[in-house]
Amino acid sequence: MSNKDVWAEAAYDILVEVAGRYHAVIEYSELGEEIQRRSGVTTRMAIRNWIGGVLEIVVHRCARNRIPALTALVVRKNTGMVGDGYDAVLRAEGIPPLEDAMQRENHAAQARLQCYRWARASDLPPDGGVPALAPKLAATVERQRKAQAPRPARVCLRCNMAIPATGACDNCD
Repeated sequence: MSNKDVWAEAAYDILVEVAGRYHAVIEYSELGEEIQRRSGVTTRMAIRNWIGGVLEIVVHRCARNRIPALTALVVRKNTGMVGDGYDAVLRAEGIPPLEDAMQRENHAAQARLQCYRWARASDLPPDGGVPALAPKLAATVERQRKAQAPRPARVCLRCNMAIPATGACDNCD
């Protein structure tokens, strides 16, 4: 058995555990460290140089065994988004790569929900739960939404009319 195969076994077990917690995700770096710790097979090679191949083995195992795409639970530390390797999940499902980042993230959110349901996550709501972006990405999207939202007009407390940019009420001053 190759190192990659040993790591893929460990990755699968770790991802099944992550799927057991509703809306849980794991970062690539955390996963890579835990894979090496559990498998006892370590490397000095950067995680980014080997994790993709390991996760592709997990993608194929999930597809072969009709298990939801557990690799959807793995996200980037800095963005909370799935990596480029997520295309392997799409290919396994017969879907062409999604160029739009948010389409890809929404697909991954749906795949994660399927993982939580499959694993019977202990804190899964009785209604079966809802798909969700990874927490870091969800926070970024919410900040952007708030920044783009129109600000309510300031209103004069005396006459209840909108105050212009000058800051002085045209009706009362």
